[in-house]
Amino acid sequence: MQSVPVVVGLGGVNAAGRTAFNFGYQRLVYEALDDAAKQETLLSLAMLTNRLSYSDQGYADEEGPVALEQWLRDNEQSLLDSSLIREIEAEHFDYKNVDTVQNCRAQIASPITFEMSKRELPAVVPDNWNIEELDPKRVKVVVEGELQMAVPDKKRLPVSSAGQVPSGFDPASLYTSRHHPRGLQMTIFGAGEALASMGIDWSQIEKTVSPDDLAVYASSAMSQLDEAGGGGLMTARFKGQRVTSKQCPLSLVQMPADFINAYLIGGAGATGAMVGACATFLYNLQLAVDAIKEGRKRIAIVGSAEAPLNPSVLEGYIAMSALATDDQLSKLDDGVLDQRKASRPFGDNVGFTIAEGAQFAVVCADDLALELGLPIRAAVTDVFVNADGYKKSISAPGVGNYITMAKAVASAVATFGEDVVTERSFVQAHGSSTPQNRVTESHIFSEVAKTYGISDWPVTAVKSYLGHTLGTASGDQLVTTIGAFEHRLLPRINNTKAVADDVYTDGLSFALEHTKLKSGEQLAFLNAKGFGGNNATAVVANRDSALKLIAELRGEMAIEAWQAKATSLELQQLALKDKMLKGEWVPEYRFDFNVMDPTDVALSTSSLQLQSLPSITLSKV
Repeated sequence: MQSVPVVVGLGGVNAAGRTAFNFGYQRLVYEALDDAAKQETLLSLAMLTNRLSYSDQGYADEEGPVALEQWLRDNEQSLLDSSLIREIEAEHFDYKNVDTVQNCRAQIASPITFEMSKRELPAVVPDNWNIEELDPKRVKVVVEGELQMAVPDKKRLPVSSAGQVPSGFDPASLYTSRHHPRGLQMTIFGAGEALASMGIDWSQIEKTVSPDDLAVYASSAMSQLDEAGGGGLMTARFKGQRVTSKQCPLSLVQMPADFINAYLIGGAGATGAMVGACATFLYNLQLAVDAIKEGRKRIAIVGSAEAPLNPSVLEGYIAMSALATDDQLSKLDDGVLDQRKASRPFGDNVGFTIAEGAQFAVVCADDLALELGLPIRAAVTDVFVNADGYKKSISAPGVGNYITMAKAVASAVATFGEDVVTERSFVQAHGSSTPQNRVTESHIFSEVAKTYGISDWPVTAVKSYLGHTLGTASGDQLVTTIGAFEHRLLPRINNTKAVADDVYTDGLSFALEHTKLKSGEQLAFLNAKGFGGNNATAVVANRDSALKLIAELRGEMAIEAWQAKATSLELQQLALKDKMLKGEWVPEYRFDFNVMDPTDVALSTSSLQLQSLPSITLSKV
């Protein structure tokens, strides 16, 4: 390992709120927080969702100035209720009245006559339509025999629960969004927040790092499927609408990476978009981790964004019998439907709950973090990816996850020692809340635990709070894990009161209550399983473990020098936190900013220079 890949920036949003400063994590363990942390969590939600505003006169709501502490107490429950899994809100769509079309064939007893605009006539006129021109713009149509009709209709979806970003959060309002798909709006917010969270301006990193040492690996598993992206592209002609010039390009799965390069950092380094269904975030993280460990890259922005809350996507998963339907959920609770309890990993469950979200991490080589004093939040020492081999059903789990979990634990034992793995580690399960997942994933964990002599291995699953954000799901795991490291508290598996009878439990301790973590070294294994046989497991070490590993590689004096630099950046981070809690932070969206052209390129046989950026060395083959 030439370098230790360390996490120095985190940003994003999901059903718990914003990622920065562990605000979203704190929502998961809200009842375990002290009063000051609870107030901070509520204030973060209030500012994110525009419930409050701030000026020199203090905080105010829509009715005028407020006494903040009293306002937060009065609005505590409504703020909490506006987050996590809940009933699908109208700002997404009305699940009770989803627009659809009923195709009909009617036999006409007597001719039907109507008038219409000539330009609205179909290009291919049906044989039984008799057309008479009334004037240059209008015609009379007489139809005999059969009439084919597409009649506008409404239907109710059988699923009414989803993981939605907090009610009122509008990423499009934070920058000039120009009709961007929602997933890309959340990309700008999440990646911008991750960059800002480092406490250092990106221009300082640009001066230090050559474009060849930079990478952006980000994507969406489901593309951008709302009206502004692929959804509108595919349905426009059936709605009689025109396709826009943006819908096709903005629907591509790598567009989150492209937006980060083009509008946030002006990146001219490596770019890529790995897609592995529900393991997509970890697939992108593997690209960064391997490149940094091997010395090919010094810094990478990694992430995923998904905005799948539209009727078409839900109907696709409903057709697969993958989602928890209202009828199924009601039967679990004696006929009572509670959308907030839709996701119950490893308990009696009936399907997963779809969700929206975006998560981004800045990962860099330890020597760059030491040089610039960047905040070392954790280390990601390995990410393993394996497929299932031959499959009968493309959506069914297979053997690949046994490989990734076994490799991850073996790697952690070799890197950190057996005692740390067996006594100071936990598992962030994929935990999708399907009956098949609870059996197969628990068996994998149990077999690995027995093989390595692990007893009472803590297992948690954040989808119980957030729902399944598809390609972003393992990003939710990462940010929650780092929150748990820093607060020394592992969130419980929400809604699951007892593990199901068919769940394997040997060697495992399912976290049905918030679990206190020991101080000192801690490890986490992030596990992701995706349709098609896409399996990934990451080894994540907390700050203490990361610094110990870096000290072995660089020496204690390097750590001491870093701590002095890091302290100076902490003031900037505190100032950023204050801005976020006053609603004064917005992402730095740079449209038409410092655009380079061929005159900005200086080329020689040994190097290439772009404006004031560090030069790129050209290697001879």
